[in-house]
Amino acid sequence: MTRVGGTVDDRSVRTTLEDAGRQMESHGHRLTEPRRAVLDAILSAGTPFTVEELCGAAPAVGRATVFRTVKLLQESEVICRLALDDGGVRYQLSHGGHHHHLICNSCGAVDEFGDSELDALIDRNARDHGFEVSGHSIELYGRCTNCAAIDRPAEIASAIRV
Repeated sequence: MTRVGGTVDDRSVRTTLEDAGRQMESHGHRLTEPRRAVLDAILSAGTPFTVEELCGAAPAVGRATVFRTVKLLQESEVICRLALDDGGVRYQLSHGGHHHHLICNSCGAVDEFGDSELDALIDRNARDHGFEVSGHSIELYGRCTNCAAIDRPAEIASAIRV
């Protein structure tokens, strides 16, 4: 689980510049020096980041280049986009493959999950409505296990008093 503004867990992610470069090349993109600088900033961030934060972390790279590089990295599945419930957008290193996000409203933790049955259900519903899906994104908002456990003793205590 990754925390927005916190630390990253030790789950396996594409964390090396070489891995990210190979992933980009497999999608037809070269790892140029400006892109390398943006990737260095991403790898240094360690937590979900905004494009603005990348611009600040890679001041030698032009703003438009940072935006284009983020788009290429997302298309290459090196990073993934997180739509937060407050309307904000952050990005994080991708654990790879098609996935969805669980986002904690309390601490900002982000976890990824995949569910082929859910994806099949989405495809079936689209077909039933004559709709051709080009992609989808699912973010579930709520409380992570840690935050729920912290709040649970207070909930139990108030239920006992009733």
